[in-house]
Amino acid sequence: MTEPILSVKDLSVYYGKKKALNSVSLDFYPKEITALIGPSGSGKSTLLRSINRMNDLNPEASLTGSIVYDGHEVYSPRRDTVELRKEIGMVFQQPNPFPMTIYENVVYGLRIKGIKDKQVLDEAVETSLKGASIWEEVKDRLHDSALGLSGGQQQRVCVARVLATSPKIILLDEPTSALDPISSGKIEDTLYGLKDQYTLLLVTRSMQQASRISDRTAFFLDGNCLEYSSTKDMFLNPQNKETEDYITGKFG
Repeated sequence: MTEPILSVKDLSVYYGKKKALNSVSLDFYPKEITALIGPSGSGKSTLLRSINRMNDLNPEASLTGSIVYDGHEVYSPRRDTVELRKEIGMVFQQPNPFPMTIYENVVYGLRIKGIKDKQVLDEAVETSLKGASIWEEVKDRLHDSALGLSGGQQQRVCVARVLATSPKIILLDEPTSALDPISSGKIEDTLYGLKDQYTLLLVTRSMQQASRISDRTAFFLDGNCLEYSSTKDMFLNPQNKETEDYITGKFG
């Protein structure tokens, strides 16, 4: 059996006094896409933000339990959060390119690392944009502003920006919810192509998206992970009535 790359154990997260996640335990495996599904406010995004310590930025947030990545505790006081976020990158719901060129967006993380070699940067730009399935569309306009791209293209540039820092895990918080169906389809194809090299955790509202591209699915309700199994099993034979009702569109 493959060892998990990431283990969440007994994780509870609070915003002030409100409990957003309740004793969640999940293992995530290398080179798989795991979909996190469930109604709004069920704790899916809270889980993602806990994994790469984005919740540290919210003074109201506190947590108990543990998250172990690559054999080490994420919340260890010795953990460098900047390094952590390079290895566990994140793509948000709204495309958020920086107000700079496409090229500079992609190499942003490398420049922070102090990499100045033009050949290294050029290669990273090409490799990352190819990985994000957008190289052919933008290769002749790398020095144009990323803000001039369509929403779907901007989101793929954001994926490329994450890829450039050579992450092990990519967290995606509803990356297609602000996009039209054609752009969403391109992002899905991109994600499916990336799982040979990366571990992806995808929060999605689309049952079709979860069933099409994920290997495993976790169903969240009211801060609890009610069910976690292979996507095929969950969609064909859910164990919980709540899971079945959600998947079939009876609520949520």
